[in-house]
Amino acid sequence: MTAIVSLRNVKKSYLRGKQKVEVLHGVDLDIESGEFLALMGPSGSGKTTVLNLIAGLDQPTSGEVAVRDQRIDKLSRGALANWRARNIGFIFQFYNLLPVLTAEANVEVPLLLTDLSRAQRKERVKTALQLVGLGDRVKHKPNELSGGQQQRVAIARAIVADPTLLVCDEPTGDLDRQSAEEIMNLLQALNRTQGKTIVMVTHDPKAAEYASRELHLDKGQLTAEAVRSVA
Repeated sequence: MTAIVSLRNVKKSYLRGKQKVEVLHGVDLDIESGEFLALMGPSGSGKTTVLNLIAGLDQPTSGEVAVRDQRIDKLSRGALANWRARNIGFIFQFYNLLPVLTAEANVEVPLLLTDLSRAQRKERVKTALQLVGLGDRVKHKPNELSGGQQQRVAIARAIVADPTLLVCDEPTGDLDRQSAEEIMNLLQALNRTQGKTIVMVTHDPKAAEYASRELHLDKGQLTAEAVRSVA
């Protein structure tokens, strides 16, 4: 395996009024291709900041962030937006679906920025919805779906463009336990059978158990690591 993500001596600080707040203190991290990594830690530990840096949603104060050997910390804002569209699939806690669109139309949104034909887009959307078990819900709008089904639509949207990375921010945080287990089983299947590299922030120890590696952050530093054997 080779590292698909590399962070070197990454520091991040913000200004809160006139006060400088240090969030990350020289983080070093490698994520292997095909890995399923869970980032855990208390609120304010820096785990979401790490996720945002990896996803190109934020840039470090200093240090290096590379994905597939490309220094994304060096990209301009416009170039970074284009890079995200090609390389990152996002899965959020609250789904972020467009309420007026059907499941298939929501999933198609990332493909509208590509050169794919309408027929090619429709085929990809169909495949993505079948992968998440919603082939029979393509015409349903979000308010006609359960929370778990809405998250499945969000996952289909995240994978439809075949991104380099799936980044998940508390993907089970708004779900009941049964739905959460179904979503985590789906993410694990995408990792194991489709080879998707997944980076997930979670507060839920049960969700973290589905990952192949678990890292803990505290006060802006990596403090503990657990590696699980993959069955």
